[in-house]
Amino acid sequence: MDNVRNVFEAILKYGHDEDFVPSDFCEFEPTDAPAGSPEKIEVLRQRVESGLPLWHFNDRQDYAGLTGAVRPRE
Repeated sequence: MDNVRNVFEAILKYGHDEDFVPSDFCEFEPTDAPAGSPEKIEVLRQRVESGLPLWHFNDRQDYAGLTGAVRPRE
């Protein structure tokens, strides 16, 4: 989103979600990135920019097998 200073300029330049229609070409790679992660958000951004559907049937749907930082209570 080069040279876009706010959401209104982005809508004027790129349109909005009501205009988005994914392409019928549905051969794209699933992602193993967990929901809400920077990696997943980047994949979704790339899909939209490419005109692909946001969701792939084989995208990760849970947090199984992932570990997170545990902070001790103060």
